Amino acid sequence: MANSRKVIEFFYDVVSPYSWLGFEVLCRYRNVWNVDVKLRPAFLAGVMQGSGNKPPGLTPNKFLYMAKDLHRLSQYFQVPLNVPSNPFEAMFEKGTLSAMRFVTALQESEVGGDKQVEQVSRELWTRIWSLDKDISQPGSVSEAAVKAGLSASDVEELLKLSTSKQIKDKLKSATQEALDHGGFGFPLLVCHVNGKAEVFFGSDRFELIAHCIGKSTLTLLGVNLYRNAHFGCTRIVTNDPLY
Repeated sequence: MANSRKVIEFFYDVVSPYSWLGFEVLCRYRNVWNVDVKLRPAFLAGVMQGSGNKPPGLTPNKFLYMAKDLHRLSQYFQVPLNVPSNPFEAMFEKGTLSAMRFVTALQESEVGGDKQVEQVSRELWTRIWSLDKDISQPGSVSEAAVKAGLSASDVEELLKLSTSKQIKDKLKSATQEALDHGGFGFPLLVCHVNGKAEVFFGSDRFELIAHCIGKSTLTLLGVNLYRNAHFGCTRIVTNDPLY
């Protein structure tokens, strides 16, 4: 009897730039690996508080390293990531609670997969981590959602739904699930293989994830992924730098 299809849960918050990197890489690999990706929008601040962890941006040397690291990773993975002009304000003062509630409301309403969740999440990441724009106000979230392809009327309904107890509880539940998996930060990837869950933290664990699910990373095969302008679509090429 063939093994059941492998599933990778991806816990994330758009406040996390490393989650954006992991998100794009996972989107590129999912068709090559033939796995189901289940997006799990959650609230990073809740995970940090619940696990007793502290954001790297609060430690001066870690923050300086993170800024350099993100620049290198942006070039390597061809994700247009730039540190905001005021990262402390963007990450800690404004935060992403309303944005993640909106994404949660969208996932609750979407039928037939997470295509719109993927597109809206990408636009929110782009606003905060590429264009240095706000995502904390309803108008900002609306602009990102419309750019991702949602209608203005749908956005209005989702904004209302995002303030409901139902959606607030769903976001809290996803955050608690991340903690229950032992999470202390994002991205958190949970691979379900033959009834067993394997947990990985960070955007740099894809070789280990490939080993876990019985696949190969394309670097090991000598084959690379090419990212087109829409990120989510991929084709296989050879003899080119990775991504």
